[in-house]
Formats: sequence, C-alpha cells, structure tokens
Amino acid sequence: MNLWVEILQIVPKTPLSLRTMSNQTQVTEFILQGFSEHPEYWMLLFGCFLSLYSVALTGNVLIILAITFNLGLHTPMYFFLLNLATMDIICTSTIMPKALEGLESEESSISYGGCMTQLYFLTWSASSELLLLTIMAYDRYAAICHPLHYSTMMSKAFCSNLAAGVWGLRAFNTATTGLMLHLNFCGPNVITHFFCEIPPLLLLSCSSTYVNSVMIVLADAFYGILNFLMTIVSYGLIISSILKMRTKEGKKKAFSTCSFHLIVVCMYYTAVFYAYISPVSSYSAKKSKLACVLYTMLSPTLNPLIYTLRNKEVKAALRKIFPFCRN
Repeated sequence: MNLWVEILQIVPKTPLSLRTMSNQTQVTEFILQGFSEHPEYWMLLFGCFLSLYSVALTGNVLIILAITFNLGLHTPMYFFLLNLATMDIICTSTIMPKALEGLESEESSISYGGCMTQLYFLTWSASSELLLLTIMAYDRYAAICHPLHYSTMMSKAFCSNLAAGVWGLRAFNTATTGLMLHLNFCGPNVITHFFCEIPPLLLLSCSSTYVNSVMIVLADAFYGILNFLMTIVSYGLIISSILKMRTKEGKKKAFSTCSFHLIVVCMYYTAVFYAYISPVSSYSAKKSKLACVLYTMLSPTLNPLIYTLRNKEVKAALRKIFPFCRN
C-alpha cells in the first residue's frame, strides 16, 4: 500500500492542460515486457506456464462438473467452491494466453482496449476470490462453532445472495477501470510486467493519477486488509472452538473440514500482500512478477489439487462422472 503513497507523491498536483495534451500523441498500444530480460529461459518458462494453465483449467473444470452433477455436493461449502473454481478459470484465462504469446515471440504488444479489458477481468476475478475466501471462512465458522444452527445460518437463499453479491461487486471494478480509461498515455508505452497491471500503468500515465491512487488505496483496504481481518477472526473463533472439544476424533474431524481452505487462504493472501502491500523500499518489477505468478497461475492450479486430493466426497463424485477413474 505504501506504493500508492509514493505514487501520490510523484504525480503532478495539477493535470496537464488541454493545450499540452493536444500536442502529445496518445498511446494506442502497449508493449508487455514480460520476461524478455531473461531470453535464455523462455523455453523453460513457456513449458512451466503452459503446464500450469492446462492443470488449472482441467482441475477447475472437473471441480465444477463434480459439484454440478452430484446432488450430494449441493451444500454451501461446495457451492462456494464452485464459484471459486469459476473465478480461477476467469483469472488464468485472462492472463495466460497473452503471457504464453509473449514468451513465444520476441515482442508482445497489446492494444489499449485489450489492455483495459484484461485489467478489468483481472481485478474482478482477483477481488472476487478474496471475497469468496472470506465467505468460505465464515461458512466453516458456522459449521464448526454453530453446528445446530448451520442450516439456518447458511440457508440456500442466504448463500445465493452472498454469491450474487460477489458477482455483482464487479460494478466497483467497473469504476476502477473507468478511472483508468480517463488517464492519458503519451509514451513511453512499455509495461514492465507480463500483463496489464495497475502500478506500471499509473507510472506510464502523463496525466494526474491522484483520484486513481485514492480509489486503489480504498480498494486495497476493503478487498485486502478488511477481508483478511475477517478471515483471521473467523479462524480464530474456529480454532478456539476446536480446542474446547473433548474428544480427539472430534478435533481431528473439525480440523480436516477447514484445513484445506486454510491452506488456500494462506497461500493466496501471502502472494497478494507480497505483490501489493509490500514496503516501497523493497518493491521491484521482478518481485511483482513473481508474486503475480503465485496468485494468477500457481494458486488457481493448486486449488483443485488441495480440495480434491484428500477429499473423499469430491473424488467419489468424479468417479461417478468418469467411470474409468474408479481405480
């Protein structure tokens, strides 16, 4: 978040005049730097990224099919897992095709409209995942801390409203992307990333980014910090409730129901905080690329594996859909 404070300090306090803007050429496309600084690793990176993308797509599609066609998985926990898998597909499909194209070619360009579209779907899917992880933490809290009232607390209507709220919050992302559309880009046009990301885009703008920076700080506070604190509170109450259980079997069963989600939460928030809420002194394009690989590629790839490898219900559902996998 300190990154945005620094941007606030370096942007011009007054926008460029209309006369000045009229004498400057507007950028119609951007060049994605990608990983061009390490051309010797392009084949290795291409193979890794293609593998991650393939596994992410396959795994998340299988989760969606297993939950959709198995009535036994029509519960709040799996309902939100289905939504998470859908968001993972949107996130990876927004980033990976262009990233793979950039690795294969010497220079990767993206049109202005394509850049804004990519930015919109990325911010939408990433912020929605944070909201879904918070809702899933609350679901586990209700199941473990209030098992007798779980069906009431997580009713079908309530879960549907929560999911609709997550998908409907894209209006907020529309506002964020809309503010980016009001910026002027006069050159240079090289984005020091492998996709269109807000920090490098703001640094390329030749007009005032004050409003954008304020909006992004508010978004970071809501999607990142507030959701993280709510998730921590939920798991604090869950752990406290588990420790009060008398039997070892009860504790083991309770931990197993939320351990998968806790792993995903820790992995995702670590990457997001590293990418966006790291100190200014330690921020760099290389670190940002690494963090973005973690939450846009590795996390969507590992989510299906984490939720299915030791989940008997999901594996049983997949065996029903694909009989050849029974062994």
